[in-house]
Amino acid sequence: MMVLLNIKDDKADFVMELLRSFKFIKAEKITSEKAKLIKDIKEAVEEMKLIKAGKLKGRPAEELLDEL
Repeated sequence: MMVLLNIKDDKADFVMELLRSFKFIKAEKITSEKAKLIKDIKEAVEEMKLIKAGKLKGRPAEELLDEL
């Protein structure tokens, strides 16, 4: 399982040191841009699930391509 944490800068070193002290946890820092990308992809996947379940209306791919 992967977990994304948002930690205040002044506490980040402490939390990272604590997490790394557990042998079963692999902790690494990521950039804020990468964190935003992960969040955006997760939201897109959730939106696709809602569209497939019929709880949200999608739009045709042609309409999307016209915007580009």
